[in-house]
Amino acid sequence: MPMYAKEIEELLRESFPEAEITVQGEDGVHMSAMVVDPSFAGKNRVQQQRAVYAALKGKMDGPSGELHALALTTRAPD
Repeated sequence: MPMYAKEIEELLRESFPEAEITVQGEDGVHMSAMVVDPSFAGKNRVQQQRAVYAALKGKMDGPSGELHALALTTRAPD
């Protein structure tokens, strides 16, 4: 079953309650997300993206295969 923008945002909001989160894509398979969160300060891009993938709780290409592709933009607030 594909995931939709609202579901992705809800999962991310659980791990990043203070974040600015924007999720786009309507096909339920190929999506993009921007997550701007204070917890990313001092972390490199790989560390930031790993945190986002962890927040998705195995929905990326895992056994459920609910989310095939997610283009990520992550950063700490300015």
